[in-house]
Amino acid sequence: MSTTDAAKQATRRAEAADEAEALRLEDEQRLAEAQEERGGSRPDWSPLPRRAGLKPNASPLFSLRTPIPARWRWTLAVASFVIPLLIWVTLNALGTIKPTFLPTPVAVFDALLKMIESGELFSDLWATTQRVLLGFGLAILVSVPLGIVMGTFDAGLALFEPVIAMLRYLPASAFVPLLMIWLGLGEPSKVAVLFLGTVFFNTLMIADAVRGVPRSLIDVSYTLGARRGEVLRKVIVPHALPGIIDATRVNAAAAWNFVVVAELINATAGLGLRIMRAQRFTQTDRIFALLIVIGLLGLVIDIALRRLRARVGKWAA
Repeated sequence: MSTTDAAKQATRRAEAADEAEALRLEDEQRLAEAQEERGGSRPDWSPLPRRAGLKPNASPLFSLRTPIPARWRWTLAVASFVIPLLIWVTLNALGTIKPTFLPTPVAVFDALLKMIESGELFSDLWATTQRVLLGFGLAILVSVPLGIVMGTFDAGLALFEPVIAMLRYLPASAFVPLLMIWLGLGEPSKVAVLFLGTVFFNTLMIADAVRGVPRSLIDVSYTLGARRGEVLRKVIVPHALPGIIDATRVNAAAAWNFVVVAELINATAGLGLRIMRAQRFTQTDRIFALLIVIGLLGLVIDIALRRLRARVGKWAA
């Protein structure tokens, strides 16, 4: 008998066993229903399978939603940076990729020092940061009240969600030609790209956070005599605030992604512009250095927003 025939027979035996077990369960169910209709007690059901409980000394690293010790938390956080760095160094040491395409960490550090000494890094960093603050700041000013309205009132949700759900699928980069025609080549068109790239996602995420406020809290507030405005200001907004900050934290990263696209529009300074110039001359060490700077700045923003969330929303931790 060939291996294929043996496998087929094993499959048929397994299917027959499953079918027999299903018929047995159906018979038990019919018997129970018949006895209940006659007013009798339910028959004895088959005992549930017994399984070994969790080991008391199981590592928290592999336990579901179990806090881990601080030393493990810091060790894993450091490892998340060290492991990619070791892979990078190993690839350079083995010569797998040419240094032109993958510069060494030392070359990247030297390129970063040169940009710091020349002062161009700080001027570009400030120009990019200004654009992110302005574009994403405008998006927050629009999306926060709009998201609260959509999450609080069904009428607001019915009015705004269809159009925003459609607009969020339009890539912001596709608006660049139109923005250049409408707003010119100056800063307004760059800020508009950041605004369009973040405002719709931020609005929908904030609306979801507001809709997550338990209905029981609102009912209890009305029962205690609170008015609509008080419920909105003292119950809904404070409860949704941690979720609003989380949405802002997630979309802040998107703003830094879009700023590189925005700085392709006739920019005279900015990290995105500097990356594009380095690409023209195959200066990959400078590109890596600028990407690391953007990543570190994003990490600082992320940590700051996490701390803010922990401070203003301790009840949601």
